[in-house]
Amino acid sequence: MDLRVERDALVDAVGWTARSLPTRPPMQVLLGLLLETTAQGLSVSGFDYEVSSQITVDATVGEAGRVLVPGRLLADIARSLPAQPVELRLDGPRVVLTCGSARFTLPTLPVEDYPSLPSMPTTAGRLESDVFGAAVSQVALAAGRDDTLPVLTGVRVEIEGDQVTLAATDRYRLAVRTLTWKPEQPGMSATALVPARTLADTAKALTSGPEVTLALSTGGAGEGMIGFEGGGRRTTSRLLEGEFPKYRSLLPSESSAVAEVETAAFTEAVKRVALVAARNAPVRLAFSAEGVVLEAGGQDDAQASERLECGWEGEEMSIAFNPQYLLDGLGAVGSDTTTLSFTAPTRPAVLTGKRHEGEAAETADYRYLLMPVRLSG
Repeated sequence: MDLRVERDALVDAVGWTARSLPTRPPMQVLLGLLLETTAQGLSVSGFDYEVSSQITVDATVGEAGRVLVPGRLLADIARSLPAQPVELRLDGPRVVLTCGSARFTLPTLPVEDYPSLPSMPTTAGRLESDVFGAAVSQVALAAGRDDTLPVLTGVRVEIEGDQVTLAATDRYRLAVRTLTWKPEQPGMSATALVPARTLADTAKALTSGPEVTLALSTGGAGEGMIGFEGGGRRTTSRLLEGEFPKYRSLLPSESSAVAEVETAAFTEAVKRVALVAARNAPVRLAFSAEGVVLEAGGQDDAQASERLECGWEGEEMSIAFNPQYLLDGLGAVGSDTTTLSFTAPTRPAVLTGKRHEGEAAETADYRYLLMPVRLSG
């Protein structure tokens, strides 16, 4: 192998694929990145038997070949290089990397022991990359992080005709986003449970192209796989197994009270008041026709309160939330005005963007359901 590639292209390719490398792999070769020359230039791949990542960048190839190098070491070296073209050359059992006056010699791993990357499943349809990226970021934040409950660490993907619904929950909040797409087959119906971290990283990385191709196969136990491709990048991931909670029954069909707040002002007020809240302590909200009063802290501790104007429809209500979960929802609605819909102080609230005339919370494209914190007394 002998090739020349631009420094920034190499940093981008190696950095992205190295993100998915395992920390404790069952085989040492899985710590490597596979570098291969192709007709398009240089292909960089990583695989850990669960997630595969592959990107192709332009390169001038002097001699074709493939080699397996320690992935994280190569990523660290690439980031440190000066802004000059990079030359990679295989010299016996080692790879020589040269960039300007910098020269590195890297050991290689046995490329013959490296597993073959999985093939992309059958193409299911296409989505606009920026819309897809925004939708995933809105939903993935609500996924659980407890690996002992793997089902809750995923994002449920539901496909019904020209609509895709994403949903995630950690039992304390639920995020749901519906978007349109271009299915390969009209009337298509399918579901998949995708690891949230993989989906979030993938969606963020595929925004360089106009569209993202979604490929899906739902085989037998352990055989389900999803794939994404766009902007010269390709990712596949095994699907999670298990029964995702029946989340639609949690979304209220009507509300008894509604508040409309200016998102930026409300967000800043929550942050200020939460400064005196002890760990896991809630921020208390009292809504009325006069506005909303935010409070935190206890009688024996520091206290804070702040009043804001807001639109309010309904009887006076006091409710409390985990401040970080509330801030996550406010940051995800993507609107300068946030609508909070309530049924009771002990029941979940639903955050959506600005309501249009006659629009109800249950018809919004994005809904963030948040469980309240029960206050003593």
